[in-house]
Amino acid sequence: MEDQKELLNRILKLSLEISQIKDIDLLLEKILGEARSFTNCDAGSIYVKDGDSLRFSYAQNDTLQKQLPPGRKLPYTTFSMPIDNHSIAGYVAVNSKMLNIPDVYELDAAFPFSFNRSYDQQTGYRTRSMLTIPLINPRGDMIGVLQLINAKNVTGNVIPFANDHEDIIIYFANNAANAVERAKMTREIILRMNKMAELRDPKETGPHVNRVASYSVALYEAWAVKNGIPQAEIDLNRDKLRMSAMLHDVGKVAISDMILKKPGRFTPEEFQVMKLHTLFGANLFPDIYSDFDESSRIVALNHHERWDGKGYPGFIDPQTQKALPGYEDQNGNPRGKKEEEIPFFGRIVALADVYDALSSSRCYKQAWTEDDVINEISNESGKQFDPELVEVFMDCIDTFRQIEKQYPDHE
Repeated sequence: MEDQKELLNRILKLSLEISQIKDIDLLLEKILGEARSFTNCDAGSIYVKDGDSLRFSYAQNDTLQKQLPPGRKLPYTTFSMPIDNHSIAGYVAVNSKMLNIPDVYELDAAFPFSFNRSYDQQTGYRTRSMLTIPLINPRGDMIGVLQLINAKNVTGNVIPFANDHEDIIIYFANNAANAVERAKMTREIILRMNKMAELRDPKETGPHVNRVASYSVALYEAWAVKNGIPQAEIDLNRDKLRMSAMLHDVGKVAISDMILKKPGRFTPEEFQVMKLHTLFGANLFPDIYSDFDESSRIVALNHHERWDGKGYPGFIDPQTQKALPGYEDQNGNPRGKKEEEIPFFGRIVALADVYDALSSSRCYKQAWTEDDVINEISNESGKQFDPELVEVFMDCIDTFRQIEKQYPDHE
């Protein structure tokens, strides 16, 4: 009875924590990690409802993770499945009913659903016990499915999931569904802001900003782990950085179409106007009401600065567009920020943005090969980019490949 009370208190605390995460991707990761923690299971995944399908959105697997170098993320492929009775997740979604299966390889043939063994066959993993829970919002709508895999006992052996914890897990899942709804709304608002930029500049697509944000978070997390940053601080900064990175070029809404949609190279005069998008973006967040406002202003203003000081807009007041006192060059113009004068989030998004720009096809250019992109970023270490971040980037290539597949450009 005491264990049950302690578990309930823990669930209440976790429900509060997840309610404070604003970004949907980071929230899904947190929900899955915490659900796995209090059920002591080896692996799990989350599906999010997308129309008439379930989209496989996030996965964790301790056994497979241990086979990777420290700090490396487990790769997984996103896919969708129909919401029907043929799969375990689909059955749970259709019926809004939890399933607790002791061994998925021994399912009775009378069940309408079956277990797909292809992932196990590809990886050598053995899925046994599985607890699959619907995520239901306060209106009673099913918005996703939480799937937990291979519960373990104190000696590390796989066991069935305990029946006496099911009610508490359902309570947690319902709170998680509420948080997912809020985070999806926040993401939609940010994407709508970017839609305005996309209407003006076809390069500013939803997939582009999602990739840049995901690359930025991957870089930050790898750097933070390498430097021993506490997990609580990492989680907080990832949430801020991801949303801020999605808005890095939102200031382009104020740039003239004659310049923004020009297919060729800019004249020097046109380039000076284009540079103003960093100031316009920063001016969208003139009053700092939250950490998100502050980080968004920082990213918008600084993501074109260079480590060698040759970037823009430099030490400038975004509102007056004048150099800050004491930071003028010999011509009275704002000098560029260099090295650690550039805020860290700005340095991260600068690298992520260039990586995506070089890796993507546009109406005026072909995508570079991966080798050419990597060589370019390596050559710009200590010039355009923070050399420590370039070093971290080299360890994140597999993660970047996974992100590219997760957010492909629209056909």
